Amino acid sequence: MKILLIGDIVGKPGRQVVERYVGDLRQEHAVDLVIANGENAASGKGITPQIADDLFGLGVDVITTGNHIWHERSIIEYLEKQPHILRPANYPGDAPGRGWTKIRSVNYCDVVVINLLGRINLGYFDCPFRCIDQIIAHTAQYPVKIIDFHSETTSEKVAFGWYVAGRVTAVAGTHTHIQTADYRILPGDTGYISDVGMCGSWDSVIGIEKEQALYNFINQRPIRFTVAHENLIFCAVLFEVDEDTGKALSVKPIWLPQR
Repeated sequence: MKILLIGDIVGKPGRQVVERYVGDLRQEHAVDLVIANGENAASGKGITPQIADDLFGLGVDVITTGNHIWHERSIIEYLEKQPHILRPANYPGDAPGRGWTKIRSVNYCDVVVINLLGRINLGYFDCPFRCIDQIIAHTAQYPVKIIDFHSETTSEKVAFGWYVAGRVTAVAGTHTHIQTADYRILPGDTGYISDVGMCGSWDSVIGIEKEQALYNFINQRPIRFTVAHENLIFCAVLFEVDEDTGKALSVKPIWLPQR
């Protein structure tokens, strides 16, 4: 089977480029399941129920998120009602929603999709390494497990990849918005990439107007960021997996300009 994981969708431009490509990619590659990180889909931070519904309508099957999930408060009640939008599983306490879900793909294979947050430079969350041990034990009967690991540093992502190698199907890093060149299949046949990249403006600083980002870096004073709209790109990764064993067969990064 084939699973497409789309990188961080940044604001309306990101949603537009997803709309442009997701249907064609599903058809071209005979994709069985589409996962997308939507934590920046609403004006660059957070996601709303309407935007989530729109993404599902475009052909996204599961929406993952990250540290900006609570930015739009309207999403809180929606998280409790919609099982296929996730917040990271290692949020402490009784966080609304769920951190993993089981979904049946178009080829009738059950797939477990897991969302986790790294801790370096992001906040005080429960340990993602211990958290994934619990989820793997709880979902042992399902061979295909895909993880969106939303993390700031490549070191934490790489360490996490080695930690779960041979125990999950694939790990795709998100959050830093720049697609990395380290895609590979780890020992134990686990697909891996440190960062999928983003859907948004290529002429920007990770999706934000570059002049605003430069002002912030140079002057070290706060400024209101807005989403950039020029020269859009679509970033994703395509995993081909054996649905019987849960092993990754291939990893293919996708980087497409707006046409």
